[in-house]
Amino acid sequence: MTENTRYPRISSFKQVGDFRRHVAGLGLALECEDQLLKAPESPLSWPLEVEGRRVGNRFAIQPMEGWDGTEEGDPSELTRRRWSNFGRSGAKLIWGGEAFAVCPEGRANPNQLLAKAEGMAELRQVLLETHARECGDTGDLLLGIQLTHSGRFCRPTKGKGMAPAILYRHPVLDRKFGLGPDYPLLEDGYIEELIGNYIEAACAAADAGYHFVDLKHCHGYLGHEFLSARTRPGKFGGSLENRTRFCRQIVEGLRARRPGLLVGVRLSAFDLVPFCPDPALTEGKKLGPGIPESHPLPYEWGFGLRPGDPLSIDLEETCQFIELLGQWGVRFLNLSCGSPYYNPHIQRPALFPPSDGYQPPEDPLVGVARQLDTVARIKARFPDRVIVGTGYTYLQEYLPQVGQHYVRRGLVDFVGLGRMVLSYPELPAQALGQGRLDRRRLCRTFSDCTTAPRQGLVSGCFPLDPFYKEREEARVLKELKSGG
Repeated sequence: MTENTRYPRISSFKQVGDFRRHVAGLGLALECEDQLLKAPESPLSWPLEVEGRRVGNRFAIQPMEGWDGTEEGDPSELTRRRWSNFGRSGAKLIWGGEAFAVCPEGRANPNQLLAKAEGMAELRQVLLETHARECGDTGDLLLGIQLTHSGRFCRPTKGKGMAPAILYRHPVLDRKFGLGPDYPLLEDGYIEELIGNYIEAACAAADAGYHFVDLKHCHGYLGHEFLSARTRPGKFGGSLENRTRFCRQIVEGLRARRPGLLVGVRLSAFDLVPFCPDPALTEGKKLGPGIPESHPLPYEWGFGLRPGDPLSIDLEETCQFIELLGQWGVRFLNLSCGSPYYNPHIQRPALFPPSDGYQPPEDPLVGVARQLDTVARIKARFPDRVIVGTGYTYLQEYLPQVGQHYVRRGLVDFVGLGRMVLSYPELPAQALGQGRLDRRRLCRTFSDCTTAPRQGLVSGCFPLDPFYKEREEARVLKELKSGG
C-alpha cells in the first residue's frame, strides 16, 4: 500500500530527544527513558512471581494467529520455525505464542492450528530445546496456550471464504461483511458444547506441560463478541452476568478438572466503532485515511466504549468484568483493544496499512499512547493483577526505553511483543544481554504479515526476514501489492 507521508517515521529520529520532542508536540503523555539498559540494571530484566512461579524477565511473546499449519490443524515446518524463534527470543513469558482453535469450524483460516495434544506438546518441546540451547535456564519460563473460536471471523475451509458464527445482529459489521437479515445466530446448545470443547482443549494443554491457558476475549472473535451481546436474548446475552457466562462456565469447568492450571484472559479492554477508508480520498490503489463507518446511536454493540459517543473509551464495564474474573480466580490478564478486522489502527498502530485497511487517521504514536494509558489506568485500579501490555512494536528503536519506564513505575508488568518477533525474535535477548538493538531488523510496521494471510499466503516478515524474502510467497505478495 502507498505510504502515508503525513507522519514521520520513527527511524527518522536520530536520538531520544528527537523522539520526545515529537511526542510532546502530539500532546501525549508517553514516557521514554534516556538509555537502553541491559541486565541487571534494566527493569525489563526483573523477575516476577506469577501464581507461585518465578518468571525470569518482563518480556512476553504475544499470541499470533498462524497461517502455516496443515489443513488438518497440525504444525508444519514453518510453524516449528516460528516456535523455535519464540524460544530464541529470550522472553520468559510465552503468552500462547499461537491462537489454537478449539474446533475445526472455529478456525480463522484453513491453516490455523487446532488444539490437539500432540501438536501442542511438539511445539512446546521445540521452544524449550531452542531456549535451553541459546538462552540457558528454562526453569523460569512461563508457557501458555491461547484457546480461541473465531466467531464472526471464521474462515475454516480453503477456497470457501468466510463462514461467520455470530451471536447477535450487528448493524455495522453485518453490513460491512455482507450478512443478510436471515443469517442464523449461534444457538445456546452449540455454545454449551463449545464450552466443553474449551475445557477439553485446556486439559490437553495442561497434560502437554503448559502452565496456563488463555481464554481469548479480544479482537472481535467469539469470546469478545459475548461481552457486547446486549441484544442477544437468553442466558448468554443482555445483562453483564449473562454476557460473561461463557467465560465463567469455562473457568468453573477447569477448576473442577484441572485445579492447578493457571487461567489467563487476553481482553480487548475497549473497542471503537468500525472504520473504513475515506472514499473521498481513496483513488485507485491508494487508500484514504480511516473514517468511522456510519452507525446508529446509541451504539449498543461495543464493549469498553460510550454508547452515546462510540469514539470514546469507557472502562466501567471492562473493570466490572475484571472484577468478576478476580472472583473466579483469574488474575492474569493480557490487555489489547479493538480488532484488526474493522479498526486496525486502534488495535495495531502502523504507518503502512494492510491490504484490507486504510491509511492511519492519526499519528500511530497516538494509538500506542492510548493503549499504554489504558493499561496503566487498569493496573492502578487492580494492582494485584498481573498484566501484559500491548502496542509496543510501533515504538521500534525506543521500545525498550519506553518499556523500562512503564515497568519501573509499576504501570504494567510485562511488555508484550507480537509483530516485532517475526522480524527480530532476538530483541529481548540482545536488549537485556548487550544493551543494544540491531536497527536493521526492527519491525517498521509494513503490515505484510497481515496482507499476506489476507491474500491466502503464509504470515511472516517478508521485508526483513531473509528466510521469507526467498520464498515464492514473497514474489506473489509483491505482485499482488503492485496490482499484478
